[in-house]
Amino acid sequence: MLALYDRKNFQKKRKETMAIEQAREALRRWGAEGRILELPASSATVEFAAKALCCEPAHIAKTLAFHAKEQVLLIVMAGDARVDNQKYKARFGAKAAMLPFDQTEQAVGHAPGGICPFGRKPGIPVYLDVSLRRFSTVYPACGSANSAIALTIPELERYAEPVDWVDVCKDW
Repeated sequence: MLALYDRKNFQKKRKETMAIEQAREALRRWGAEGRILELPASSATVEFAAKALCCEPAHIAKTLAFHAKEQVLLIVMAGDARVDNQKYKARFGAKAAMLPFDQTEQAVGHAPGGICPFGRKPGIPVYLDVSLRRFSTVYPACGSANSAIALTIPELERYAEPVDWVDVCKDW
């Protein structure tokens, strides 16, 4: 049983290493690859990331993956924001439906806990939610459950290459 567990752990770690390398390669275009923080603690949730980075949860730029009319899309939003179903439907013409946990890595290129707009699979559009605009610096993940990068909003906008800014969140 130990050998099976070790194999699964190895495969998981290998996928995370590949995902962070994809993010690193995407950020290299702007000379930002060396700014990725590989944390000793998990950053897989907003709360974990805020604790690991010593910041307020709102400053975590969480990236969520959704299905919308046969397409996968990513929305980057503030850590304290929640998707407003009515706003989402008005903007994307479909009910807000997050990708199932077990389908996310295959569809996006990053597993839940490390989803980011950098190094994603080609053809996946990214949208930035206006909930982020109130901060000068935010911390998106970089492909693994223990990585992040500190970015200004103009840097996030440049590096994520979003389709557009959207207003699809509430409670912030």
